[in-house]
This record gives sequence, C-alpha cells and structure tokens, in this order.
Amino acid sequence: MLNATQLSYFTLSAYFDTGLFKYLYFTIIMSLYMLIVGSNVLLIVVICMNRSLHEPMYLFLCSLFVNELFGSTGLFPFLLVQILSDIHTVSAPLCFLQIFCVYSYVCVEFSNLALMSYDRYLAICCPLQYSARMTFNKVAVLICVTWLIPVVAILVLISLIAPLQLCGNVMDRVYCGNYSIVKLACSDTRVNNIYGLVITFLTVFGPVSVIFYTYVKIFSVCFSGSKQTRQKALSTCSPHLAALLNFSFATCFQILQSRFNMSNVPNVLGILLSLYFLTCQPLFTPIIYGLNMSKIRSACRRLLRAKV
Repeated sequence: MLNATQLSYFTLSAYFDTGLFKYLYFTIIMSLYMLIVGSNVLLIVVICMNRSLHEPMYLFLCSLFVNELFGSTGLFPFLLVQILSDIHTVSAPLCFLQIFCVYSYVCVEFSNLALMSYDRYLAICCPLQYSARMTFNKVAVLICVTWLIPVVAILVLISLIAPLQLCGNVMDRVYCGNYSIVKLACSDTRVNNIYGLVITFLTVFGPVSVIFYTYVKIFSVCFSGSKQTRQKALSTCSPHLAALLNFSFATCFQILQSRFNMSNVPNVLGILLSLYFLTCQPLFTPIIYGLNMSKIRSACRRLLRAKV
C-alpha cells in the first residue's frame, strides 16, 4: 500500500476511445474555452476600466468573473490534453492541484452568489442605509473573505487525503475528485467523510440558506411595493437567480454522482453532467449579466468603439 502522495499517477477510466471524433471534440472544447476566457476577460476589463461601474454590485460581479476563469482553467487545458491522449493518466501532484482548483471554484462560486444576494437585499430592503453599510472597505473585506475561507478549507481537505493509504489508482472519472481518491483508500476514512460533509454543508447549503433568506425578504418588499419597484427588483435579481439555479442543479448532481452509485445513468450522460457546472456556468454567467445589465452593455459598446 502507498499513500496518495507516494503514487506517481492516477488512471482516469471514464474516458473511452472516440477514434477520429476526438479531433472534433477537441475543437468544440477549445472553442468553448476560448469563448469563456474571452467573455469573462472582456467583462473584467470593462468593470475595471469604467469608474461608473466601481459600485459594490459590479465589484462582486468582477469577483464572480475571475472565479469563472479560475474554475474553467482548472479543467479545460487538462481536458484538452486528455482528449488527444491515448493514455488517460494524471500525475499525483497535478491531480491534487486540480482538486484544489475545482473545489475552490465551487466554494467561491456559492460564496460569491450569497454575497451578491446580500448586496441586493441591502439595496432593495434597506436603500437609505445602503451607502453606509456597503462601503468600499467593507466590500474589499467581504471579497477577500469570500476567497480566503474556501481556499483554506480546500487546503485542509487536500492535507487529509494526502496521507491516505490507497489500494489502487483507478478513478472512474474524467477529472480528479476528492471522494474518488477517498474511495480508493484502504485506511480509515471517517475523518475525511465527516470533513467532506461539513465542508459541503458550510460551502453549499450555508450560502444557499443565506440566499433563500435574503430573497424571502426581497420578495416580501417587492409584493408590498409598487409595480415599478417590483419590475426594478426583478430586473436586477433575475440574472442572479438564473445563475444560482443553474449552478445549484449542476452541483447537486455532482454531489450525488460522487457519493452514490450512478451506474444506471448512461456513461456519456454521466460525463456530460459531471462537466456541466465547470462548462455551462463560466459560459452563461457573463452572457446572463452582460445581456441583462444596461450599464455593462453600454460600457462594452464604448470599449469596442474605442478599439475600432
């Protein structure tokens, strides 16, 4: 038996031979990755370069776009290499790095979404106190905490799986996962299982609970206010709700797939759904916010005209 850090590589058995179609898949994945990078970088540049967008809501959006780049970069280059390769293995250090990137991305995403819902709650339910309660210093601290806590939590997670004694090195996945390594362990994994559940609860259900509470308050204010108030609130909250529902669905399936036996799900469907939250969320988030927020649309037009 070897511990996880002593293994030289892991084998990813979920890949299957696609013949010449692998070049088609490579082109599709590369195009998606370029679109994700281009759209998120564009919006980050637009927000940073326009002082009119240096408001809490847009700064939280900028943090969200940076996280989309971080998460997709933790998967797409690796996926492109695996698609063209005939031997689907990954070195142990790279596997741990990918676990850190993917899991940190998920935790930061939910924290960012909770932060944005809190910002909308203050703007709609406490408009007179908004400027005093959402200062620039407070925004900076909230963004730092949103990133720092998940990063520390995932580093602890990796430190717990590294010493595990493993009886194999084959994972039935297309990328590395924490619980996939835990299932290979011959040693006691109770601490890993308990910590994994605690982290899942704190980083997924904790932020979702905050979002649920804030939206109950927002909707109560909307329905008791005028028609104009309802329309304004819905126009600012609908992109956030769309992003939240999309990411929550994908993450819940990912948790179910990693924790329970999903052998009755077709292999191709399982692969697509396991990649969904790492592809569709970074792709659709800039589109959702870019199309729905007039300030961002006008700033993008001004930037493109300036370049032309």
